[in-house]
Amino acid sequence: MANPSRPSWTVDVVVVGAGFAGLTAARELTRLGHDVLVLEGRDRVGGRSFTGSVAGLPADLGGTFVGPTQDAVLALAAELGIATTPTYNDGKNLIQWRGWARPYRGAIPRLSLVSLLDVGRLRWQFERLARTVPVAAPWDARHARKLDALSLGGWLRSIRATASSRDLMAIMARVTWGCEPDEVSMLHAVRYARAAGGLDRLLDVENGAQQDHFPGGTQQIATAAADELRELGTRVVLNAAVRRIDRHGGGVTITCDGGLAEAGFVIVAIPPAHRTFIEFDPPLPPAHIQLAKHWPQGRLSKAYAAYDTPFWRANGLSGQTLSDESPVFITFDVSPQGDDGPGILMGFVDARAFDTLPAEQRRRDALRCFAALFGDEALKPLDYVDHRWGAEEFAPGGPTAAVPPGAWTRYGQWLREPIGPIHWAGTETADAWTGFLDGAVRSGQRAAAEVSRLL
Repeated sequence: MANPSRPSWTVDVVVVGAGFAGLTAARELTRLGHDVLVLEGRDRVGGRSFTGSVAGLPADLGGTFVGPTQDAVLALAAELGIATTPTYNDGKNLIQWRGWARPYRGAIPRLSLVSLLDVGRLRWQFERLARTVPVAAPWDARHARKLDALSLGGWLRSIRATASSRDLMAIMARVTWGCEPDEVSMLHAVRYARAAGGLDRLLDVENGAQQDHFPGGTQQIATAAADELRELGTRVVLNAAVRRIDRHGGGVTITCDGGLAEAGFVIVAIPPAHRTFIEFDPPLPPAHIQLAKHWPQGRLSKAYAAYDTPFWRANGLSGQTLSDESPVFITFDVSPQGDDGPGILMGFVDARAFDTLPAEQRRRDALRCFAALFGDEALKPLDYVDHRWGAEEFAPGGPTAAVPPGAWTRYGQWLREPIGPIHWAGTETADAWTGFLDGAVRSGQRAAAEVSRLL
C-alpha cells in the first residue's frame, strides 16, 4: 500500500529506464494516447549515451557513431531535428604492431602476406557461419549448441588462426563487447555480426557503423526526446531508481526511490544484467533469473584529447589507428568540420588495468599511447577527459552485453519473453543492430507495440 507521504502515480504503462529504448517506447505509447510514466535511476537521460565535454566541445563518452541501415535511430534524430556529420576518413590509417608502426587503408591492416591471407580466411569462415544463424532465434541454428559451447577465442584456435589474426580479433572483441575473445560465445559473435549486416558493415567507417556521428553528441537525442515527452504531459522522473516490481491481478506496482506507481503494464528497458538489481514479487521464473545472471555487461572506457589543430592531418593521417599496446587500442578523429582546429582524438581504452588507476596516471598512459602513434605533439593537449563505464556506481558496464559460452542456447529464448504485464526492451533484445543505439530504438518500438496491442 502506498505511503501517503510519498508521491504516487497511476498510469497505463511505466517505463523503467530513460535510455534510447525506454524513451522510444514512451514516445510510441504516448503518441497512441496512453498515459505513460518514465522512471530513471540516474540524474540524466540517455542511458549508455552520455555526452561530456573536452575543451568546451561535446564529447560522446558512451555511444557515438551511426551508419547506413541504422534507420531507426537516424529517423528518430531527424524527427527531433538533430543532424549527423561524417566521421573524418581522409588519409592513411596507422597500426602499431609488434613494436613498429606502419600506415594502411581500409578496416583490416595488411600486416604481411601470410597475415592478410589468414585474416581473409577467417573472415570468410566467420561470415559463412553467421549466415547459418537465424538472428531472431539463434538457438535454432543447425550447429547452435556447438557454436555456443565455443568461445570466439576457442574458435580461432580451432581453425589455427595465426597469432596476428587472433590479436586483431581480440581488438574487435574489446571494442565491440568490452571483453576478451575467450569471454564471448561464438554463437553470440556471429549472431551479433549478422544483426549488423556482416563484419564489413560492423567494422568499417565508410559505408559502415562508424560512418557518421552527431556534432552535438548522441545524448542530445535523448534529451530532446525527453523534453518532447514532457511537453506532451508524459512524466520523465530522474533519480528514481526502481527497486521492486509487484505483479497482481490489476497489473503492477512499481516501487522506486521517488515513490510508488500503479500501472497496467511495465516495460523494463535496461540491460539484462541489471534486472538483478530489481526485486520481483512474485519472483521471475527460474530461466529469467538465470538469464540475467549469465548476460553480463562488458567493460570499456574512452579517452579524449583536444589540440589546437588536428595536426596529424598535415602528415596525411586519418586519425584512425589500431594498436597492440595498451591501454588505447583504437582511435578516431572526431574533430569539428574543417582543418583549422581544434583537433579531437577519441580513443577506446582497455578497461582491465586502466580503470583502477588514479586520474593523473590514466591521463599519462592515454597520452603516451596517442604520442606513440602521432608524435610528441600529442603529449600536450589543450584538454583531456576519460570515462570508465565499468567504474560507474549506478548500472555499471558497457558498451553492451558480453554473452559468454552456453548462455544463448540455455537462456536466450527468454531474453525478451514477457512475464504477464512485464515486458522487456534494451539494445540487447534487438534483432537488428544489437548493441547499438539503433538496436535500442528498435527494441523500444517493439516493446511499445507489444503493450499497445494488449492495451
